[in-house]
Amino acid sequence: MSSVSSTAPAEASVSNGAHTGARVVLAAVAHPDDIEFMLAGTLLELKHAGWEIHFWNLANGNCGSMEHSREEIAAIRAREAAASAALAGATWHEPLFDDLGVFYDAPSLAKVASVVRQVNPAMILTHCPTDYMDDHQNVCRLIVTAAFSKGMPNFQALPSTPAVSGSVRIYHALPHGLRDGLGRPVIPDVYVDIGDVLETKRALLACHDSQKKWLDASQGMGAYLEEMLRLCGEMGKLSGRFDHAEGFLRHSHLGFCPADHDPLVGALATSEKVTEP
Repeated sequence: MSSVSSTAPAEASVSNGAHTGARVVLAAVAHPDDIEFMLAGTLLELKHAGWEIHFWNLANGNCGSMEHSREEIAAIRAREAAASAALAGATWHEPLFDDLGVFYDAPSLAKVASVVRQVNPAMILTHCPTDYMDDHQNVCRLIVTAAFSKGMPNFQALPSTPAVSGSVRIYHALPHGLRDGLGRPVIPDVYVDIGDVLETKRALLACHDSQKKWLDASQGMGAYLEEMLRLCGEMGKLSGRFDHAEGFLRHSHLGFCPADHDPLVGALATSEKVTEP
């Protein structure tokens, strides 16, 4: 388990302290480019609606190469992730773990809880609990428990960070391929229209240049930019309303927020950027 120490581009905002705000959203996922594939359009729409957006990949991408060493590719992917966050106008948070080194255990939870308390978001976007691989599932579990415990003074975060108050709503992105780990379709609760930010979302994904060869070789994905566009088009069709969309499942409100706390819908309803089945 290790963290990447890297220098972000000068224009990137890199997290270095605690702050709070009612209009703060944290995107917390496993690997560099997971945000851009499944969440970035929604984050851009929230940014336009006045929200402060945070990008966090918990794993450093150190297994994502057929040609670079672990250390080399982790540094490359950190630079790419920071560049994407800068282009989006987001605060970027450094990873905590190696690829395939994300585990749901007490030491990991303490570290994740510290970051969640520092950001203290009103909204969290993360993986689907039934996504196709363990890093995604374990990040989801860690983030959910960290959010659940953020107001518990007797739960000790590492580094030590005071408990914080405030409601938080968690939304789960669709798993890659829009199917769970057993191949069953996953249908969203909420669809967000990303048509007017689609090209920017594509530019954010293109920041992850090192991923093209890796995805071609490891998963047979072909042109990964076109694959992202295809998935957004599929979700648009599922919405019955939008040409291109991102979809989400609401996590239960119990232990997190009032039942009617639905900040994603509230933030985008006025601009008619969101619909529910």
